[in-house]
Amino acid sequence: MATADPLRPGYYSETCPEAESIVGDVIMKAMIREPRSGASVMRFQFHDCFVNGCDASMLLDDTPTMLGEKLSLSNINSLRSYEVIDEVKEALEKACPGTVSCADIIIMASRDAVALSGGPSWEVKLGRKDSLTASQKDADDIMPSPRANASFLVDLFAKFDLSIKDLVALSGSHSIGQGRCFSIMFRLYNQSGSGKPDPAIEPKFREKLNRLCPIGGDGNVTVDLDATPQAFDNQYFKDLAAGRGFLNSDETLYTYPWTRPYVKLYSKDQDKFFKAFVEGMIKLGDLQSGKPGEIRTNCRVVNSRAVDVLLES
Repeated sequence: MATADPLRPGYYSETCPEAESIVGDVIMKAMIREPRSGASVMRFQFHDCFVNGCDASMLLDDTPTMLGEKLSLSNINSLRSYEVIDEVKEALEKACPGTVSCADIIIMASRDAVALSGGPSWEVKLGRKDSLTASQKDADDIMPSPRANASFLVDLFAKFDLSIKDLVALSGSHSIGQGRCFSIMFRLYNQSGSGKPDPAIEPKFREKLNRLCPIGGDGNVTVDLDATPQAFDNQYFKDLAAGRGFLNSDETLYTYPWTRPYVKLYSKDQDKFFKAFVEGMIKLGDLQSGKPGEIRTNCRVVNSRAVDVLLES
């Protein structure tokens, strides 16, 4: 990807010295109000940075002339807590108008959501600009499906210069949060068109999932992604090793020989998982499109459009 201005820690130290503490404060209040919002906010970094770099394109609402990313296959009925980012932006606009980009808010908020869930914290590089457009097609073409297997994911991550180690560590983001029954119905009842369940699912865990996600049931019912869904820890990897991964894309990390050694390592050593996760998040945050951008005043609309909306109302 083309290189924009270099990102660096402390980017807002002079223009908005309170920026990081403001973000952390809003995220903490949101997670107290609804603990699941931490996992939701953390996922934004993945869904933003993979699609044309970390530029907050995924936060743009559709317009009459642009289909944005919110209704893309990987985001519709899945991504949530957009309003938390709105709250962060509102607080930052009061403190330092027109200074902190929505793209940087996503990076800071993801870090804080992990740390506030008991995971590691790290110094983030900042200085991103917000995109002037978004593309539902690009999101559809790039973002992986819950059906994806480890081999596909290894190839996908390699396109972004992310290693197998990065892939497994970043998949550990599923240490917190929930997934939808919709995402696993084929695993439970028709894996690979066999009319049978995925043999990798541990039988008692499969019985539990059958109860929660019956055939013909509500696909939007949510199920914990691991046994400790509010704690960012290495339980996710322990669950994979025991055949209790929720998504196909999770469990194949254990059944696939290239990724299995990292699953085993992280299931036994949480510190090594945390270290690798931080390295992966920093690399993910470095992805940039190099396209022109701006500092949006409202994360949902580009600035010229924001003016139009004000004039129309």
